[in-house]
Amino acid sequence: MSFNDPFSILFGNGGGSRRNNSNDDDPIILNVEADGDTPNRNGSNPSGRGPAGPRLPRRPSGSHGNSRGTKIFIGVVLALVIIVALFFGLSRFITDLMWYGQLGFQSVVWTQFGVKIGLWVAYALLMALTGFIAAWLAIRARPDSADGSTIRINGDVVEVGKSASSKTARRVAVVISLIVGVIFGSQFNANWSEILLMFNAQKFGTTDPQFGLDNGFYVFVLPGLKLVLAAVAMLLGVGLVFSLVTHVLMGGIRITMPVNGRGLFSITKRARRQLGIWLILNMLAWSVRQVLGVFEQLTVQGSRITGASYTAVHANIPVTFIMAALTAILGVVLGVWLMRSHALEGQASIGVRAPAALKAWRVPVIAIAATVVVGMVLTIAWPMLLQRFRVNPNAQEMESTYIQRNIDATRAAYGLDKLKTEQYKVTDKGEQGALAKEADTTAQIRLLDPQVVSPTFKQLQQSKQYYTFADTLAVDKYEIDGISQDTVIAARELDLAGNDNRNWVNDHTVYTHGYGVVAAYGNKVTADGQPEFFESGIPTQGKLTESEKYEPRIYFSPNTTEYSIVGAPEGTQAWEFDYPTGSEGALTTFKGDGGPSVGNLFSRILYAIRFGSDQILFSDRVTSESQILYDRSPKERVAKVAPYLTLDGRVYPAVVDGRVKWVVDGYTTSDAYPYSQMTDLGNATKDSTTVSSSTVSSLGSQQANYIRNSVKATVDAYDGSVDLYVWDQSDPVIKAWEKIFPGQYHQLSEISGDLMSHLRYPESLFKVQRELLSKYHVTSANQYYSGEDFWQTPVDPTESQSQQDQDILQPPYYLTLQTGGTKAPVFSLTSTYIPAGQSTREILTGFLSVDSDAGGEKGKIGPNYGTIRLQELPKDSNVPGPGQAQNNFNANADVSKELNLLQSGDTQVVRGNLLTLPLGGGLVYVQPVYVKSSGATSFPLLKKTLVAFGDQVGFADTLDEALDQVFGGDSGAAAGDAENVSGDGSSDSSNTGGQDASNQSGSDTSGDQSQSDGQSGTTDGKSDSGTSSGQSGTARSPELQQALNDAAQAMKDSQSAMKNGDWTAYGKAQQQLEEALNKAIELDK
Repeated sequence: MSFNDPFSILFGNGGGSRRNNSNDDDPIILNVEADGDTPNRNGSNPSGRGPAGPRLPRRPSGSHGNSRGTKIFIGVVLALVIIVALFFGLSRFITDLMWYGQLGFQSVVWTQFGVKIGLWVAYALLMALTGFIAAWLAIRARPDSADGSTIRINGDVVEVGKSASSKTARRVAVVISLIVGVIFGSQFNANWSEILLMFNAQKFGTTDPQFGLDNGFYVFVLPGLKLVLAAVAMLLGVGLVFSLVTHVLMGGIRITMPVNGRGLFSITKRARRQLGIWLILNMLAWSVRQVLGVFEQLTVQGSRITGASYTAVHANIPVTFIMAALTAILGVVLGVWLMRSHALEGQASIGVRAPAALKAWRVPVIAIAATVVVGMVLTIAWPMLLQRFRVNPNAQEMESTYIQRNIDATRAAYGLDKLKTEQYKVTDKGEQGALAKEADTTAQIRLLDPQVVSPTFKQLQQSKQYYTFADTLAVDKYEIDGISQDTVIAARELDLAGNDNRNWVNDHTVYTHGYGVVAAYGNKVTADGQPEFFESGIPTQGKLTESEKYEPRIYFSPNTTEYSIVGAPEGTQAWEFDYPTGSEGALTTFKGDGGPSVGNLFSRILYAIRFGSDQILFSDRVTSESQILYDRSPKERVAKVAPYLTLDGRVYPAVVDGRVKWVVDGYTTSDAYPYSQMTDLGNATKDSTTVSSSTVSSLGSQQANYIRNSVKATVDAYDGSVDLYVWDQSDPVIKAWEKIFPGQYHQLSEISGDLMSHLRYPESLFKVQRELLSKYHVTSANQYYSGEDFWQTPVDPTESQSQQDQDILQPPYYLTLQTGGTKAPVFSLTSTYIPAGQSTREILTGFLSVDSDAGGEKGKIGPNYGTIRLQELPKDSNVPGPGQAQNNFNANADVSKELNLLQSGDTQVVRGNLLTLPLGGGLVYVQPVYVKSSGATSFPLLKKTLVAFGDQVGFADTLDEALDQVFGGDSGAAAGDAENVSGDGSSDSSNTGGQDASNQSGSDTSGDQSQSDGQSGTTDGKSDSGTSSGQSGTARSPELQQALNDAAQAMKDSQSAMKNGDWTAYGKAQQQLEEALNKAIELDK
């Protein structure tokens, strides 16, 4: 077979070639003719092939050929394979459509799909069309003559010239153009959001200080324009490449690489014209992109600020316009020269044409060199000289205008322009009765640390191993008996990992949901240090579920990752486990609309493919009424229906109108707000909570210089329904998304009063704002430039030393307090500041809070919600910061002694969150101290409270007593735990603790019943079944009586161990109490 035989298939039926094997140095010639070329014009055909040669014999037909039946069979098999492959490939898309359709958000997937496919197809076609047009024009411009050999390899010459016939070349151009178009089109569709925002742009109503354009141009239009121009530049670049390559292949450009001085380089006139036009278009596109880059100067991160500084305004911006003009001029010069030059024509050798070529090439060489030199001077030398000799010696004066622009824009973009600042004159001397006027705040000081007490909730309220609580609990507020109470709340979520009997039936049809919420007062505990619950037990009882319409079942939660198949026809025996009661537990059947139907064979096949489970096809538990619940994390569900939102790192439960709702905060962000400071949202929202918790996270690494909490989303814990509410109605970004997805959002007026009362100021937004305010509390450009009043958020002093060395910040805390001019205590999110730098003394410089109470009125946000208040301490203040306050605690001799006693044996001391509160004319630090044993089932109990005011330290069994210690023996106000007598094992306190212990088994038995001394059978509680668990005068069995006696003895042992500080004995007694109560409950059924 000759060298060119494989190529003859690609290039059609042109003449062949043959190899002369006389010696190794003979050339290898590939000779492919264009249309109409007639090689070997004398009529001979030495190859023996082609029209003049003999016809090749046909292969005989018969048994060696494929039968028609075999061909049909192969065709059918291939068709079935393709259909099955398509079905498998489309199964996820179809099930996604079903998922979105069930939620009522199908327009989201169709809009995204339509725009992505539309952009892909449109750009692919444009790319293919551009490439084909460029190739087609080059094919039409091929030389009329044909000279035979086009690729010659003989050891000293490689020649490339005209190769393919016009018809074949056009076919190849179509194929290659489509391939290139599909590849580039798939990349273009990833930017669907920028295109949609550009066509739905909104005005901000404010303009940038440099060009006077509305800020909406930068946020909405500029990113889309950049994308469009990049796409146009890519199209033109592909056109130039296709034109160049096709001219080479078709002979418009002939290149011979010289080895012995015999090289050739020739371009026909028509080829030069086409390439010249493509070159001009590409250079013009480059010029326009340079002009558009001018506007990006307003969001460029400089050494000190984001935005155009003096050098950028007076050098970079004007130079960019000049360079854009020079680029356009250079493109025209090069294009015209290429079209008019005659030095590239003809077949003379390079040696012969060298003088003429050098003369002709002077124009492009000089033009390019001049542009490069001018560009280097204008873009590098001029800005550098201006910065060094003009700006640096007078930097404060020269940059002040632009720093002020940055300050104003940053405060506006991050919602800090309405900051209320107050000079807070503090004292560090605690006087008797100093808290008398702040009794309401003192009574609400939170003692329960939501990061510490999760194991306590699990031990006392988990009930069974297949339930769990989040490792970091939520802080909310509820009105209890007419009083707003700070609350630590958690949902009892399903945890299949805790189930010992794992199989498909149990995982996906039996254990399908969690049950109820557990809530405790934030400001008080029982006498033995347990949380004082006002909502607990299974079935749930308490202050939050008095309504008959309460729905406690939690099918959707952050911890629920497996799919569940629920629902059954009426009259079918239930098989979903509801809650533990009796020997088998209560059963239920899901009655809501929570997932796509799998009641027909088609949907079963789809979901069997999606989840890789044949059980979905064959299980009898999958009925005509079945639904499949998946993507059950609230955050995941909101992210899918609103993929353009940045979601807060914390999702929290709230009991709203008789149902458990998950609340998710959504943010709209941008990185294109002029002059606003760029921030890494991930770093700004990282703190000790996000580092240690698996349920609370930072926002992730994302650069932004504009953020708004524009959306409040709720996910129903029972049926998974998602509701999106427009929260910030002034935000132009959410207005644009409302236009893109009409009907997706509820308006503010539709938020019920009950839901409104549980919507709070989000943590992630507050953490971003406190990061910015550490510098941007300064409003003077000169003061900002000096940097002497910059602050920082303190590291969390309760973390280990290794964590503190990594600068893990202290998280903000929700507290109800009176601050910054408020007339009454307000539910607020709070944080503190210390001076910036590593070597400075840690003293407090500021206290930051934001009003987080949205009120309780339907469709109306509270008037002070979102008001950010900053209390600045005097420059000469010596109030210790959180780290110094923690050191003061550790250095106190009495505190150290008692903590060492608590730490003895098998017990461990856990320090809770270090709270800072502006009280008594100064700053009060409060830190709960927990104690737990070292056993596997240990859980922390609040045993002591640390208080500091100035350099004075209080350490007592209760917060109330510790406050009295630092305020002259009587603070003048009562804390929430004032009713607890330190170290007293009173009957009331014991009853409360006993109630919590009994709930470990899932019983909702009241505290009085749990604390029965074994002598009385009366009770005012209810058993799991809701009936009275004991009746007066009813005889007890000996076994039941013994169990109650054991429980009573265990309670006495617990109290005795607690008084003696023997926490190991206390843990054992508590375990004995649990076992005795569980036995009594079983015997009493």
